[in-house]
Amino acid sequence: MLIGYARVSTIDQNLDMQVDALKVAGCEKIFSDVASGAKTERVELKKAMEQLRKEDVLVVWKLDRLGRSLKHLIQVVSDLNEQDIGFKSLQENIDTTTNGGKLIFHIFGALAEFEREIIMERTNAGLKAARARGRLGGRPRKMDKAKIEIAQALFDAKKTTVKNICKQLGISKGTFYRYIKW
Repeated sequence: MLIGYARVSTIDQNLDMQVDALKVAGCEKIFSDVASGAKTERVELKKAMEQLRKEDVLVVWKLDRLGRSLKHLIQVVSDLNEQDIGFKSLQENIDTTTNGGKLIFHIFGALAEFEREIIMERTNAGLKAARARGRLGGRPRKMDKAKIEIAQALFDAKKTTVKNICKQLGISKGTFYRYIKW
């Protein structure tokens, strides 16, 4: 069974063109959302995914109607593939039920993985360069030596509650217990 999914970003846009194209493509059921592509919660997409069964095909008018990003799109199509569900994009002429369509999607996947590795390399190079200039990563510590000594003394005196000590020093209980010896 072919199940269609259409999406527009705003209420000002019209779904008619996508729905018509999905009907012409032979979709028996069509689900449609009016939601930003960046929005994770798309109710009708969820319903469409729940309707899909083995050997069904999810059909979209265009790739960007389904995925928020290339990474998300690849994840969705990979999930479909694991369930023996096909994917078809009308505008890009991609059909994962064919060998050519599978090849195109594997190329997309390889490009996305390459992009992730490049980003990781740049991040690591930036961190290494910052360390070479004496900069340390991460958040600044809440507790310096003086604050630790004050907290320990107040705790050992047993006259102030942990809650009050934390309030006075502007720290959380977790931070307090990380530094204090019992």
